Amino acid sequence: MELKLVPINKPEEVNVILGQSHFIKTVEDLYEIMVTSVPDVKFGLAFCEASGACLIRAEGTDEALKSLAVENLKDIAAGHSFLILLKDAYPVNVLTAVKACPEVCQVFCATANPVQVIVAESEQGRGILGWA
Repeated sequence: MELKLVPINKPEEVNVILGQSHFIKTVEDLYEIMVTSVPDVKFGLAFCEASGACLIRAEGTDEALKSLAVENLKDIAAGHSFLILLKDAYPVNVLTAVKACPEVCQVFCATANPVQVIVAESEQGRGILGWA
């Protein structure tokens, strides 16, 4: 097994929510949570599939944040991970609803601080190391 540190690239004023989910419908459900929790929220979210073509699905209300979320998940490249980048809003505004989403298994962090993700790579694939 090989461990890698992958920094999340983001502007200083942008908040991050990094987590793990288990189903491709996560993108639609998290999008709905975001737009119904904070009026006019600016965000981008991306989700890494873990089977088949291992696509990265993305949604959001801000194209730059949406693209940045995708680019960050390309670097992390861990199946079932999701990343939400928020601008002019805070994780506290959406975190309870995000955690309550039926597809969400774990939230690793929610912060505006710099973040490095510990990624473990083995013959089976890549995953994010975290704990509850």
